[in-house]
Amino acid sequence: MKPNLNNVNLKMSAGTIKQFPADRLPQVAFAGRSNVGKSSLINSLLQRKSLARVSGEPGKTITINFYDIDKKLYLVDLPGYGYAKRTRSEQAAWSKLTDGYFTNNPNIDSLKLVCQLIDSRTGPTQDDINMIYYLRETNTPYVIVATKSDKLNSTEKKEFMSSMAEDDMTSDSPLIMYSSKTGDGKAELWNQIYAHCSL
Repeated sequence: MKPNLNNVNLKMSAGTIKQFPADRLPQVAFAGRSNVGKSSLINSLLQRKSLARVSGEPGKTITINFYDIDKKLYLVDLPGYGYAKRTRSEQAAWSKLTDGYFTNNPNIDSLKLVCQLIDSRTGPTQDDINMIYYLRETNTPYVIVATKSDKLNSTEKKEFMSSMAEDDMTSDSPLIMYSSKTGDGKAELWNQIYAHCSL
């Protein structure tokens, strides 16, 4: 049964691996560079304005946020990467926490899907490409979500999608053009989430 999106709350903001939820609910993680629009996308998916906080300072948040969706699954908001102004200690904290989610997570088998966010206006960064390669190498199911698609006209969208295909970014993953502003792509992304979580 699909979850009731009116029954959603922030279960936990985890700053250490020990704080990750211990239950076995399916998890869907959202990864992407800072300022890719991750918080806006999560708010859009959940039909909320400010459940996921949109930071005015990219890269500021170094916690993993677990959103409980009707006690049927977690949406997991991973810290954004690639923010150049982080101090060395902040970069180390980000790396330890995010790497730990994938490599030292006692419930990693609960991870059913990673939504890899890419800014449709700029295309994938090297960090994005590295993340996609990592997901492939570890056989982690993922879908590429191109954010801010409302900023592109129809020709630019086609060029972006063609470029992603030519660069072998979409050979083993769906590509969803998503706009948090208009809701384009929302139904398609939920369908991917439901399918991977068997809901």
